[in-house]
Amino acid sequence: MLVKNWMSKNVITINEDESMQDALKLMKQHNIRMMPVLRNGQLVGVVTDRDLKRASASDATTLDVHELLYLISKIKVKSIMSKNPISVSPDLTVEETAEVLLNNKISGAPVVDEKGQVVGTITQTDLFRVLIALTGVGKRGIQFAFQAEDRPGSIKDLADVIRRYGGRMVSILSSYENVPAGYRKVYIRMHGIQRSQLMTLKEELSKTATLLYLVDHRENRREIY
Repeated sequence: MLVKNWMSKNVITINEDESMQDALKLMKQHNIRMMPVLRNGQLVGVVTDRDLKRASASDATTLDVHELLYLISKIKVKSIMSKNPISVSPDLTVEETAEVLLNNKISGAPVVDEKGQVVGTITQTDLFRVLIALTGVGKRGIQFAFQAEDRPGSIKDLADVIRRYGGRMVSILSSYENVPAGYRKVYIRMHGIQRSQLMTLKEELSKTATLLYLVDHRENRREIY
C-alpha cells in the first residue's frame, strides 16, 4: 500500500512571504492542520496549527484584539514555519511513512515527487484510514485473536476451520510483538458465521491455537481470555 494511493492530493499550500493571517484563514477554510510552505514552487517548510497558536500566544498577553489582528497580518509565514521539513516519496509504503512520522514525532508530512514538486500530504488521519481498510473493521463482523505457532501452515489451519463453518475472511493480520519465541499473534476478521455455530467454532479453533480474544460487532460482545 503506497503513499500515492492514500495521500490527500488536493494540496493546500502557502508562499513563505504570505502573512500569518493568510495561513490562519486557509487552515480554517479547508479544515487542515498542516500546510506545505513554498518558495518559487519548491518546498521550504511546513506551517502547522501549533506554529500559529505558538506565534499568537507569544504576544497575546500584552496586546488588545486590534493590535493582535494587526500583528498577525504583518508576521510572515517564513518567520514561524518549521524549516527543513520532513517529506516522503509517493512511492513509499504507508507503513514506512508511519515509521517516519513516529520517529520524528510529527503528525504529517508533505509528499514530494522526484522533481521536487509537492504532490500531496499524508497525515495520521490518512494512516487511520489505511488501518480501518486493512483490518476491515468498517465491515464489522467477528474478529478472533490467536497466539499460534510460528510454522508453515499455522494460519492456514485456522483459516480451514473457519471455512468449514462457512466463514468468509475479511482480513488476516499477524505480528511478532510480545509473544514467546516460536509463536506469533494472528488476527482474523470474518463474516458469515451463524450465531448458533459460534460456540462450536470457538472450541475447534482453540484446539488449533491459543484463543486470546473474540470481538463480535454484531452484538457488541467481547470475550477476553
